Amino acid sequence: MIIPPDDPADLELSPDVMAAMGQAVLARVVDHIASLPDQPACGDVLAEELCRALREPAPEHGVPLEELLDPLFREWLPRSFNAAGPGYLAYIPGGGIFPAALADLIADATNRFTGIWRAAPALVQLEANVLDWFRDWMGFPPTARGLFTTGGSMSIFNAILCARERLLGTEIRPGVLYASTQAHAAVFKSARLAGIFPDRVRTVPVDEQFRMRVDALGEEIDRDRRAGLRPFLVVSTAGTTNTGAVDPLEPIADLCECAGLWHHVDGAYGAFFHLVEPLRPLLAGLPRADSLTLDPHKGLFLPYGTGALLVRDGSALRAVHGVHASYMPPAADDEFYDPAQYGPELSRGFPGLRVWLTIKTFGTARLRAAIAEKRALAVEAAQRLAREPGIALVAPPQLSLFAFRLEPPDVSPAVQDEATRRLLERVNARGRVMLTGCTVDRRFLARVCVLSFRTRRRHVDAAVEQIIEEAAGILSE
Repeated sequence: MIIPPDDPADLELSPDVMAAMGQAVLARVVDHIASLPDQPACGDVLAEELCRALREPAPEHGVPLEELLDPLFREWLPRSFNAAGPGYLAYIPGGGIFPAALADLIADATNRFTGIWRAAPALVQLEANVLDWFRDWMGFPPTARGLFTTGGSMSIFNAILCARERLLGTEIRPGVLYASTQAHAAVFKSARLAGIFPDRVRTVPVDEQFRMRVDALGEEIDRDRRAGLRPFLVVSTAGTTNTGAVDPLEPIADLCECAGLWHHVDGAYGAFFHLVEPLRPLLAGLPRADSLTLDPHKGLFLPYGTGALLVRDGSALRAVHGVHASYMPPAADDEFYDPAQYGPELSRGFPGLRVWLTIKTFGTARLRAAIAEKRALAVEAAQRLAREPGIALVAPPQLSLFAFRLEPPDVSPAVQDEATRRLLERVNARGRVMLTGCTVDRRFLARVCVLSFRTRRRHVDAAVEQIIEEAAGILSE
């Protein structure tokens, strides 16, 4: 309980009060994490009436912390997607690994400003270390620089800015960007934010494995050049959201090199599989990218809001963001990483600490093993489902995500779509697994994505068994 001070303007808390508050929160968090395997994979999110009831004016006076924690943990947190749980196989998850939470507590409580190197040199160096680790893991050269972002959207946005500034300069309007029909929506939104409007964005067809067709890409580029436009950027994907497809990165890199285009790889989902050496052939060509989106909140199991960008030629990133003002200390020389010179933010917290503390706590070997396990589990699950009558594997897992559908014989595709939707509804209704679907080429597909660090073999086996049981029931109707 916070005791009101004699001075109403005093917001400082005593050590005893801070310790009690911290212990109360930690106890709730630990209990919550311990109960994750028993929680539904998706809570009741039909909560319109609840949200209306939650609307309230700002309180004039404070209330005890326990009164706030009770409904938060008992009522509000459960009514959401349980993305931290082992049965969450729906969208690509953010695991929320525990050392990152401790890092955020440290970062928020110590509240150090890391926007410029001279304000916190040692702390900024920790962030620089992590970006260098990413650089090495992805096979980028020493010239590469990067920045932490809130996620893939901001990483792609900054990559487009780099490509735009380097290849278009002030002549933005003729510039053309290319991405596949399976590219993430963030590509198109970020293009608009960067001044590349929809009529200058081309969606390139994909092959039967949902990968960008390099021949069609070349034809689009040639067509635009003949029309007097200026192709400048290709965005390929290392693990699409719908089916987990990895575009042919090597041939795309060859084309971009010959045509003088910037090649950005959206590796938000898939790039960290490059950390596992036996899996690197699946991502051949990734180290040749001019820029690369990374989402540690996916492939490294960090909490949501942890994104990153690498740019092969770090001077391109600095050319976009480098700035000086009379009230700021001089920027660090090239030996030291200075965040404000490589990113759009000046006022910022300490986003790299959660990544640094997690990697230092577990070590690369354990993280590598966890990443490798997720792909192995997805491959085994896909193989089991593919052997079942009536289940068609539409997109085998290139990484750890695959798509399938229910295909009862002698019925129309529309009926198969409906059967697949019923399958998802029935599996999700059991409460232990959450699956989602997507529509590709006018077909409704079910998806399984194995990427939470809490999803182990027993959870995937249980999910496969539930899918098989519910599919058999639908097929027999």
